[in-house]
Amino acid sequence: MNIILIGTGRMGRLLKECALDAGDAVVGEYGRANIAELAAAPAADVAIDFSGPEALPAVAAYVARTGTPLVSGTTGYTAGEKAAVAALGEHAPVVWSANYSLGVAVLARALRLVTAALRPDFDIEVTETHHNRKKDAPSGTAKLLVEALDPAGELTPVYGREGLCGERRPDEIGIHALRGGTVAGTHSVHFFGPDEELEFTHRATSRRIFVLGALKAARALVREPKGFHSLDDLLFNTNGTH
Repeated sequence: MNIILIGTGRMGRLLKECALDAGDAVVGEYGRANIAELAAAPAADVAIDFSGPEALPAVAAYVARTGTPLVSGTTGYTAGEKAAVAALGEHAPVVWSANYSLGVAVLARALRLVTAALRPDFDIEVTETHHNRKKDAPSGTAKLLVEALDPAGELTPVYGREGLCGERRPDEIGIHALRGGTVAGTHSVHFFGPDEELEFTHRATSRRIFVLGALKAARALVREPKGFHSLDDLLFNTNGTH
């Protein structure tokens, strides 16, 4: 594949390394210093974006102009910005996910089944741990898991607890962020029931898992028609198209 990389930080550098190892070509790299040059960049087989929300106008203009498929792993988007990414499906095949790890994708699928069986008898709490340089909290992956746990948005998120906060309400879902060291990402979902507890944990030991998942998604996406595609479809072939 001929790849346009957007975002030249740690994830971008690792993406380039893994893409070249796989025999792909990186035909353009754009970060904060040269993001304006994306306006003149030619079409490619796929664009992979692990930048920041501030790059979205340039990314959106590029996809709309060239029709290049977009794999986006940018986190920190507002609801409106996520809608803008999805709307790019009018111009090209597009997928967005807060986490491209195959293990996290499997965990999210499993949680949908588990939650349906355990609620409302079990309380749910989510914890996420990341390195001390991470800027946003809770993580995009934590939000992804909460959406899998509560797709209808019926539960009330509680971000940590302090002081005399009262008894836990049945409609709460606790979300807690820990920061320290060089942790690539650990996410745990706890189900607390009468006299028993279930815990599901995904632990990333390297950012490489996210990069390899993004490249796998890119190879599937380039075969898809225009539209906003789910990572579930691309990784697990749930739509039956490939």
